[in-house]
Amino acid sequence: MAIAAVVIIPIGILFLVTGLIVNLFQAILLVFVRPLSKNAYRRINKELTELIWLELIWLFDWWANIKVELFADQETFEIMGKERALVICNHRSDIDWLVGWVLAQRASCLGSSLALIKKASIYLPVIGWSMWFSGFIFLERNWAKDEDTMKSGFESLSDFPVPFWLALFVEGTRFTQEKLVAAQEFAASAGLPVPRNVLIPRTKGFVAAVTHLRSFVPVIYNMTVAIPKNEPRPTLLRLLRGRSSTVHVHIERLLMEELPETSSGIAQWCKDVFVAKDAFLERHLETDTFGDDKRRDIGRPKRSLLVVICWSCLLILAIVKIFEAYPFSWGEVAFCVVFLALVTVLMQILITFSQSEHSTPPKASEQAQLKQVLLQR
Repeated sequence: MAIAAVVIIPIGILFLVTGLIVNLFQAILLVFVRPLSKNAYRRINKELTELIWLELIWLFDWWANIKVELFADQETFEIMGKERALVICNHRSDIDWLVGWVLAQRASCLGSSLALIKKASIYLPVIGWSMWFSGFIFLERNWAKDEDTMKSGFESLSDFPVPFWLALFVEGTRFTQEKLVAAQEFAASAGLPVPRNVLIPRTKGFVAAVTHLRSFVPVIYNMTVAIPKNEPRPTLLRLLRGRSSTVHVHIERLLMEELPETSSGIAQWCKDVFVAKDAFLERHLETDTFGDDKRRDIGRPKRSLLVVICWSCLLILAIVKIFEAYPFSWGEVAFCVVFLALVTVLMQILITFSQSEHSTPPKASEQAQLKQVLLQR
C-alpha cells in the first residue's frame, strides 16, 4: 500500500538531504582525520552519526509516538551506557534495531551503537553508509568469508574510546511463522526443546564474539522484545504513517566472565539462554508484562525534536535562498520532479528492505542440511 505523498516526500527529503550532508563530512573525516587519530575520528563521527539517527528517533518518539516500556533491575538501568556491552536479542519485527537505538539514545550511546549486520545494508543510501563510517561489521552469511571479517571487526573495537553497544541477533534472521515451523521441525527431530516464540540460535557468531570480546567487553545485555496483546505490531510502514504502539523490552545484565571458557560451552550457554527466553516470552503472552516491579521510565528526550527542527529550518532557509538567487526554469522544475520521485523510490526501498515478510526465507534445498548445520553451530 502506497504511503501518502504528503508524509513520505517531506520526511524523505529531510532525511536524504541532511543525511548526504553528514555522509560528506564523515567521508572528509575518514580521509583527513582518521589517519592522524583514530580515536578523534571515532569521537567526532559519533556526534555526526547521531545527527542522522536522531531523525529516526524523532519518527519513533514524536511522529508515531511509539512508547518503549523498559523492564530492568535498578543496577542495570543505572549503568546502561556507561560500559561496553555485547547485546543479544530476539528478532521479532522489522524495527527491532530502531527500538535498540531508542534505548541507546536514552543511555547516551546512540552514536556508538554498533551491530553485526548483513552486507546488503551497506548499499542503503545515507543510513547504510553512516553504519559503514561508524564501524558496523558487515557479514555475507558465509562462514568461510565472515570468520575473518568478524575477527578483524572485533579486534578493532579493543581501543574504542567511548562505551559502546555491539548488537548481535543470534537467531540469524527475523522471526516469521514459516521460519518458526522449520525451527520446530528441526528441534523435534533433534530431540531439542521445541521453541514457540523464538528461533534456534546460530551460535557460531556468538561464540566468535565472546571469544574475541571477553577480554575488553565486561557484560552481555540479554534483551527480550515483546509486543503487548492489545497493541499493533510496529513496522516501518506504520511508523511513517504516524501510527502509535507500545513495545516491551526486558534487559538482563550478565557478566562475561561467568560464561564458559570452551567454544562448546559458550554455544550451549547461548542455546540455554534462548530456551529461557522462549519461556520468558510465553509468560509475557499470559501476563502482558515482564514484571511491573522492574518497569523503568525512560522518558522522551527533546533532543531528537530539536535536531529535526534545526535541520528543517536550515533546509527551508537554503531552499528560499536558492529560489531567490536563481529564477525558475523548466529544466529546474524537471530536476525537482525527478528528485522528488527519487526520494519516494528510496523511501519505498527502505520500507521494503526492512519488512519481515521480505526477509530471506530458507531455500528448499537447504532444508536437508539444516539439522547438520545447526548441530555444528
